[in-house]
Amino acid sequence: MATKHLDGKVAIVTGGAGGMGSWIAKTYAEQGAQVVVCDTGADVEGRMGADPSKVDAVVEEIRAAGGEAVGVVGDIADMDVAESAVRTALETFGGLDILLCAHGILRERMIFNMSEEEWDSLVHVHLKGCFAPTKYATTYWRSNRERGGRIIYFTSTAGIYGAAGQPNYSAVHAGKLGLARSNARALERYGVTCNAIAPLAATRMTDRGRGPSSDGGPPPSELASGTDRDPRNLAPLAVWLGSDASANVSGCVFAGAGHRVTLFSQPLVERSLWSDEPYFDIDSMFEQWPATLGLGGYPLQRTPSRPAAKNEAGSS
Repeated sequence: MATKHLDGKVAIVTGGAGGMGSWIAKTYAEQGAQVVVCDTGADVEGRMGADPSKVDAVVEEIRAAGGEAVGVVGDIADMDVAESAVRTALETFGGLDILLCAHGILRERMIFNMSEEEWDSLVHVHLKGCFAPTKYATTYWRSNRERGGRIIYFTSTAGIYGAAGQPNYSAVHAGKLGLARSNARALERYGVTCNAIAPLAATRMTDRGRGPSSDGGPPPSELASGTDRDPRNLAPLAVWLGSDASANVSGCVFAGAGHRVTLFSQPLVERSLWSDEPYFDIDSMFEQWPATLGLGGYPLQRTPSRPAAKNEAGSS
């Protein structure tokens, strides 16, 4: 019999009715966790309002397979909804061990064409949508230090490398990395870890501009099952980060791309230009710059839009 790596755990999965979130919620349940499935059921732009049927469908699928789950429908960035999600976990299942935030929306526009609403909506959904449930989850864990906890944010390579037509999306995902690292430092004393996953998978969000095909066929996300773009490929990494095995890992960013898991390095100082005086002489800075900070070019110039992973390790 296969090991259930999350046996006895209680998890909240936001975005739990979406492509990746639903697979993670179902896999968590298969691995023994009791799951609170949170979502609005809206479209990828977040413009359709709440649709309880999508959350209910995931909950019923988990229950039909013998798992335990309950749904919470609403905007997780709303403080009352976020508190309700945590309260539901505590009152229904008696505790909380994992908070995984996989929710999100996408509103693409070049920076010079972006509206204030398109900017603010992503900050609300992505950043406040991580802050709100984290606040209430960590309030519980602070009072229950012996339990510990796992926080997992879904970010994007757009937040690591930038994406030209997604300034709002890039900014909020970079913000998630800062929040994750802050949490990792602040919550270590309470036995709580916080990490991030940058996924590469075919979902409704990545279908934008790519489907349906010219012959009227299905969009890419509907053809991803069993391929390296299948959202189910992200579930094993999410299980590991939610398990006891990851107790010594915090503040890290992992990429889940196809059948590969990658660990990103942390930002490091690459070069420095020094002055012995408190105020840097401007002419001296201009003179020294090419042989110091400018030597060898700059990181963004050396970073391809989709960098190849080094030291890849595959499994079959």
